Amino acid sequence: MTTGKLEKKLRFLIIYVIAITAVCGFLAFTSFRRATLRQTTDELTVKRINIVDEDGALRMVVSNEHRQHPGRMNGQQLPARERPAGIIFFNEAGDECGGLVYNGNDKDAGLFLSVDKFGDDQVMQLQYSENPQKQRRKYGLQLWDYPKENTFDERLRRFKALKQLPTREEQDKAYEQMLKDSLLMQDRLFIGQTYEKEMGLFIKDQDGKPRIKIFIDKDKQPRIQVLNPDGTIMR
Repeated sequence: MTTGKLEKKLRFLIIYVIAITAVCGFLAFTSFRRATLRQTTDELTVKRINIVDEDGALRMVVSNEHRQHPGRMNGQQLPARERPAGIIFFNEAGDECGGLVYNGNDKDAGLFLSVDKFGDDQVMQLQYSENPQKQRRKYGLQLWDYPKENTFDERLRRFKALKQLPTREEQDKAYEQMLKDSLLMQDRLFIGQTYEKEMGLFIKDQDGKPRIKIFIDKDKQPRIQVLNPDGTIMR
């Protein structure tokens, strides 16, 4: 066999060994990576976790307060804002649809599990809120309603404009106009304990005015009240 043929075979063997080594290395790496990703972990410390679906769309965020997601609605991410630590849920449309958030210090403490209306803000909430210094607390089930459909974008635009107004008087006037234009949610029902230490059922009409109260007051007296829209007791 000539020297040239030996050199060709030697080069072929070298290339073959390199190729086989590379393939084996790649298979070993991917197998190790898959095993690592699937392994059971006893403890995990992170600042934020994003849960996505098979297409990579965001479905849930678990985060501390500094990295919390600002929320999304109608395909648009909302402006950066302060939000408590907790869990934010996102529906198949990509919009925020509820969450569980909490906070707690010697001035303000609370935990809120919220359910959002599709394409809008919250309509139901299991809530606990407290001022530890004043020993004032409220907890129970809260329901809201929206007088008009599909008002989220207009409401957000109005709130942005309101914040730019120079005086508190102008801001209050703009807020009142939003109420008149039916852009704000109305308190409709609460079951639980109020800040006034009344425990019971409290129902309001479409304008947010109290109409039925069934409760035990702070003096341990049972009360049933049916009210007129102006707040006077009918019976």
